[in-house]
Amino acid sequence: MTPRLPLYSKILFLAFLNLVLLGLVFSVFVSMQFRMDAGSFLLAPAQNRIMAVAHTLALELDETPDSGWDKLLEKYSQANGVTFYLYDEDGEAAAGPELKLPTEVLVRIPRNVRRPRPVQDQPREKRPPMPPLFLIATKEPTQYWAGVRVPVRREKQDRPKPGTLIMMAPSLASSQLFFDPKPWLAAGVSVILVSVICWLPFIRGLTKSISQLTAASEKIAEGQFEIHVDAKRRDEIGQLGEAVNRMASRLSGFVNGQKRFLGGIAHELCNPIATIQFALGNLERKAPDDQKENVADIQEEVQHMSALVNELLSFSRAGIAGIDVKLGEVNLRSVVDRAIEREATAESAIVAVVDDNISVIAEPEYLFRAISNLIRNAIRYAGHAGQISITGTAYGDKVFVTVADQGPGVPPDAVEEIFTPFYRLDPSRNEETGGVGLGLAIVKSCVESCRGTVKCRNRKPHGLEVEIELEKAP
Repeated sequence: MTPRLPLYSKILFLAFLNLVLLGLVFSVFVSMQFRMDAGSFLLAPAQNRIMAVAHTLALELDETPDSGWDKLLEKYSQANGVTFYLYDEDGEAAAGPELKLPTEVLVRIPRNVRRPRPVQDQPREKRPPMPPLFLIATKEPTQYWAGVRVPVRREKQDRPKPGTLIMMAPSLASSQLFFDPKPWLAAGVSVILVSVICWLPFIRGLTKSISQLTAASEKIAEGQFEIHVDAKRRDEIGQLGEAVNRMASRLSGFVNGQKRFLGGIAHELCNPIATIQFALGNLERKAPDDQKENVADIQEEVQHMSALVNELLSFSRAGIAGIDVKLGEVNLRSVVDRAIEREATAESAIVAVVDDNISVIAEPEYLFRAISNLIRNAIRYAGHAGQISITGTAYGDKVFVTVADQGPGVPPDAVEEIFTPFYRLDPSRNEETGGVGLGLAIVKSCVESCRGTVKCRNRKPHGLEVEIELEKAP
């Protein structure tokens, strides 16, 4: 099952969130320590650029007649993406478009106001000196302003007098004079690049190891214990990998030991059962008529016991020999035809749709036994309900073989359990309701020995479908 949000995405999101929080903490620190808001912090690097442009413009104003100041300011406005205004020493507009300055800007323009002469012995009032440059932002509407003290000399004046050059931008992004995004973009890219270099190897290594452990756990759950997880990591993930390897090894020993035990018992029971069957055959011929029915009942029970022993032998052999089985190219159509020929009955209706050119990687006898068991099960439990269909389809490098019937299906909670050894839908285990619960377990063992998988699902509106997935032969 695919997770809703992969671990890879979660870690990347946390790393990005970490960068954002660090940026917020840094901005708060700057605001508290240097009494600078975000706007001032962004505008601080623009001071040198503004001073340089103002100095150049002041030199050109000194060489340009008064009548050409408006065109000169317009040229600079278009070149720098801001609007330039020039005010003289009295705070009156000297050049530039007509504009009513906001109060926050107006109070920062120096004005040459004549004051009455102070009374003798009365100290002269001192005004604080105006800074040579100011940067402010106003609201309603939001605008960004810069003012620079520059010398202004009109044509009839011998000496320049102090004036103020005002620059206005409607937004920080509208002019590189106020805000140049390139250094900030370079810093952001550098931070992201360093974070990726530091985090990406860790994230990839972590998610790769977890994916390997997940895949190994899924294989173990399917009964494939011959797996090995790379446990080279020197951390908790590496310890978990070693634990999974040990668990797979122990489970392989337990399961194979159990199958060998069952196989050994079944093999040992073959001779006594054969002897009993031989003796019952002789007894049937010699028994009086009133005892033959009892002998027949005993023969039926012994026959049932013999079938159970044969199933146990098949199950144990398929599981144990599957480890060292030699796989090869097998034509799927020929195996399906053999299985149908062996299992079909006069009452059953079986239709096979398999391309003659489809070949799979498998062991012929194991694949034959698996498909035969599926057909036999379908005939036993759903042969009376309608047609049984067998299909073989290739998709990419995989081949899917399905055996579907039109019977009642199985309860939803039994879909994952019917491949378990000795599992029966009917716990009574009598002969009328089926075998001993090893047929589908043998199918699973045979398919897994061919490096394939098998699963089943209920069909709509009714019926059961068992699907075998195998590797396609090149």
